Amino acid sequence: MNLLERIRKFLNWEIAPKPDKKLLPEVYPHLKAFRLPLILTVIVMLAGTIGYVLIDHFTIMDAIYQTAITFTTVGFGEIAPISDAGRIFTINLIIAGFAVFSSAVGILVAEINKGHIVAVLKERRMLYKIARLKKHFVVCYHNDYTIEVTKQLRKNHIPFVVIDPREEIHAWAAEYKYPQYLQAEPHAELAMLKAHLASAKGLITLSSSIADNIALIASVRLFEKEHFLPRPYYVISAAETMSDVEKLKKLGADTVVSPTKLTAQRVSAMAARPDMENLLEEFLYKSDNPLDMQEIVVPRYSWAVLKKLKETHIREIANTSIVGISKKDGKFVSMPKGDTLITSESKLLVIGTQEGIKITKDLLGKRVKPKELKFV
Repeated sequence: MNLLERIRKFLNWEIAPKPDKKLLPEVYPHLKAFRLPLILTVIVMLAGTIGYVLIDHFTIMDAIYQTAITFTTVGFGEIAPISDAGRIFTINLIIAGFAVFSSAVGILVAEINKGHIVAVLKERRMLYKIARLKKHFVVCYHNDYTIEVTKQLRKNHIPFVVIDPREEIHAWAAEYKYPQYLQAEPHAELAMLKAHLASAKGLITLSSSIADNIALIASVRLFEKEHFLPRPYYVISAAETMSDVEKLKKLGADTVVSPTKLTAQRVSAMAARPDMENLLEEFLYKSDNPLDMQEIVVPRYSWAVLKKLKETHIREIANTSIVGISKKDGKFVSMPKGDTLITSESKLLVIGTQEGIKITKDLLGKRVKPKELKFV
């Protein structure tokens, strides 16, 4: 460990994560147009310095200074008497300098108008921002669903990256406040690497084309195997028909949402129970609601495994309610009784405040029986 690393460790400074250099777009190829003006500038400065030394016997420093103020046409005047030959040389130097300067400005304006350099610099800054993300979602393809999904992700403080291959993504990102975004083909491996998929929690694909969603799901599952990730991504997809829903699930999607089915369920629920129209929306989606609902996985090592629900005293300690248990085999038990056993890797559907749910998650994550049970 060198001295700099020791100082950082002593001061508890953390080095911000950086993207892989191979992922950063190259700036230098776009600077090739500036090589000729730069070479001509060096040649004119060198010729001017040699000319003043030979014609009027200037010192090297005086010759460089006189060449610089003449070349740039700042008009400071002569730093020492110049002969007639020297003045003719100065006139030619001014003309050459003006020509080189004009061409350089023209090339600079032309390159800026093309937008390549600005786009590269923007992408590099974006990749540095994305490299700092952890447990984020990669949202693919911009559309109306993406707009609403990202609004909810922002409200819940869940980081995300939006990827879309169309050039309009830059304008859409500014309009709909996407903090991180990329213009790329989402199913390409390079796009997944740039989106920092290795540290992501999951991926959401919302394309209206079933082919795009299929290609993306297959690419993500292949990415998992090639990079030896410890746990699979949580993949959410959209589909128009029920046959597409089943197809995407078989291909590897964890959750497939059908807008048609959701709309039908919502309308039928409103028709059957008009007084309950906004209850679910208020409960689940309102940002300032004190109540929350989450699914908590019981680890294999948890002290609560093979304990009865009433023996955990979760309700008394955390002031939360368990309204459902999903077993490892997929069987779901709604409104479980106190004698229901908690099995390994089952999922508990918990309702309560955010603080209470956090306490519940901490309790179930412990290996030994928590001390809080002594006071219940």
